[in-house]
Amino acid sequence: MKVVILAGGYGTRISEESHQKPKPMIEIGEMPILWHIMKEYSHYGINEFIICAGYKQHVIKEWFADYFLHTSDITFDFTNGDEIIVHNKRAESWKVTVVDTGLNTQTGGRVKRIKDYIGDETFMLTYGDAVGDIDIDALLKKHKESKKLGTISVYNFGQNKGVVKLNPDGTVDKFREKSGIDGDLINIGYMVFEPKIFDYIDGDDTVFEKEPIEALVEQNQLISYLHKGYWQCMDTLREKQKLESLWASGNAPWKVWED
Repeated sequence: MKVVILAGGYGTRISEESHQKPKPMIEIGEMPILWHIMKEYSHYGINEFIICAGYKQHVIKEWFADYFLHTSDITFDFTNGDEIIVHNKRAESWKVTVVDTGLNTQTGGRVKRIKDYIGDETFMLTYGDAVGDIDIDALLKKHKESKKLGTISVYNFGQNKGVVKLNPDGTVDKFREKSGIDGDLINIGYMVFEPKIFDYIDGDDTVFEKEPIEALVEQNQLISYLHKGYWQCMDTLREKQKLESLWASGNAPWKVWED
């Protein structure tokens, strides 16, 4: 099974770093968040990835081209014909296809552009800017049993402020701090689709989360998988620093793989 990762946007809300590189290449613990996402899927035996690139797509391609330089000890022997010796190779069992899906293409358009790389098979789809400890096996099981065209992972991200309950006359009846029961369920990516989903996408201007998803909902062809563990997006520098701190602590909750 292949995993499609949306990695082509500008990342304007974290422009402190995204002015130099695509948001999925912003590092958590010296490795791009894209790497963290791929490591989780790989933990579940899914090792083929299609990356929908766009903004500064060359950065993604060059990083994978130089993967050993990022992860291994290297000897540059200029006395022996510029020989390069890689020590302690840390190879991943990955097959990675990086596709330039356009600079201003919407999310649906990016998915449509990689259709030929998918073929006639079920595939997974997620965003390149969030990590979590999603149970991929359970997600796939839910999708297969549902026999629907699509499955999305949903999560109660909660409120980030205290909650106030008012009386009809406007006086405060109750105030309490935020709780896990607060907030609406949100789509966190980690989705599964049948190849028929490509028929729901018109072209580059299609926003995947609008027309295609709304059509599936209307036709009762979309089911959800409720994730109750950890999930965190990286939209802002503050969120990036939060993830960085967790990784540095040695207790990053999304790290389900072994070193």
